[in-house]
Amino acid sequence: MTELPQTIDETIALLGEEDYIAGRDLGTVAFLSLKLGKPLFLEGEAGTGKTEIAKAIAAALGRRLIRLQCYEGLDSASALYEWNFAAQMIAIRTAEAAGSAQRSALQRELFSEEFLIKRPLLEAMEPQSAGPPVLLIDELDRTDEPFEAFLLEALSDFQVTIPELGTIRAEEPPIVILTSNRTREVHDALKRRCMYHWVDYPSFEREVEILTARLPGATEKLTREVVAFVQVLRGQDLFKSPGVAEAIDWARCLIALDAVAITPEVISDTLGALLKYQDDIAKITGSETARLLDEAKAQLAAE
Repeated sequence: MTELPQTIDETIALLGEEDYIAGRDLGTVAFLSLKLGKPLFLEGEAGTGKTEIAKAIAAALGRRLIRLQCYEGLDSASALYEWNFAAQMIAIRTAEAAGSAQRSALQRELFSEEFLIKRPLLEAMEPQSAGPPVLLIDELDRTDEPFEAFLLEALSDFQVTIPELGTIRAEEPPIVILTSNRTREVHDALKRRCMYHWVDYPSFEREVEILTARLPGATEKLTREVVAFVQVLRGQDLFKSPGVAEAIDWARCLIALDAVAITPEVISDTLGALLKYQDDIAKITGSETARLLDEAKAQLAAE
């Protein structure tokens, strides 16, 4: 288990060991979150690397990563625990067949940890051999306000009461990272309890650093051309602009095709790695592809 970083520079270096290239602003808020033991709330467009921060911190510190993927209709039971009703029914039938179905003893057995299905929040409260885990609550904006209220209470004390077992409290609070794509506003009460950071699209040079770290097999020329074209593409009127994740995927596709440079033909063949909506793809075809590529090359020449 790696100790928590003691400075901002150590935090940035720690993330860099996992090929996560963080600027000083993100490094600062991540350091303070770890130092003060406060949840880190990250907002930004999809594909800007919010989830990857949690993965990088967990890997760098040697901690377990526990992920709660949010979705519409998520409730406290799905996030905390459930009873294994199928196993309980089998135990009841077995006890009845054996003639040992004493009501009080059977009830104690049925509602024991043996039949408890632990969900991410409960798992994150349990002691871990490598130290407190990293709890990633991903895409919180997909849930509704009642779940936010429940989460606010759970994260304030890091304890939960299971009627049949009693109160379970985390000996050491987990490292909590929440992400949101901002499809809706998350309530201020939850944000106030967190360190907040907006994860924006990176600058040209930083995105080049990111791709170089993630794809060491790509040539410098190809990497810079990929980043230049993707950044030009983000300036267009698209339903969903490509994120860093899409830029990395596209570069992987070009490497797989043994492309040494970007051409309009290569772009047309691989546009599905960058854009995920047909209306967006239809806008970036034909002469528009060549125009955007020329713009990207002009920006490269000006660098």
